[in-house]
Amino acid sequence: MSMQDPYAVLGISPQATDAEVKAAYREMARKYHPDNYADNPLSELAQEKMQEINEAYDAIIRMRQQGAAGSSTTGTNYADVRALIRDNRILDAEMLLDGVPVGSRDAEWHFLKGSVLYRKGWLEDAYTHYTAACRMNPNNAEYRAAQAHMETGRRNGGYRTTNQGGCSACDMCSGLLCADCCCECMGGDLIRCC
Repeated sequence: MSMQDPYAVLGISPQATDAEVKAAYREMARKYHPDNYADNPLSELAQEKMQEINEAYDAIIRMRQQGAAGSSTTGTNYADVRALIRDNRILDAEMLLDGVPVGSRDAEWHFLKGSVLYRKGWLEDAYTHYTAACRMNPNNAEYRAAQAHMETGRRNGGYRTTNQGGCSACDMCSGLLCADCCCECMGGDLIRCC
């Protein structure tokens, strides 16, 4: 059985964002899931429809990961990443970025990767990506401003940032060491090597 246009199966446009694709898939899956048709004459039909929905969703994801859907998908991914960063969903943003094939990683990718790393507190790595973005697109004011901000921090004897919405790696390590000390006082051991 040859599958029709996967976007048509999900009832969405090829220009839909990744979030819209996922929402359409979930809605269709909720509607046609075979469990909804147990002991129903439509059970087999629902099962076939669910298989078609799963295949369509998988095909769209595969096309987008391979870049087969064209540059508008890459732009959409970047818009999604920017929205995730704005919403402080840093790990989700990083996951989308890491899904971009290495050969397709342009200046915007490096800028967004730098932004993710900056939010995570990995400042040297963030600086490296901001620098790569500026090297690839030296006329972009947003990229240059981010790199200049990082250079100022480096020149002033290190980075001083306020962490918005989380803790830094140093905070986590300090917290773990403190928790380990408390556990050892009570006869336990949180970190075996210490």
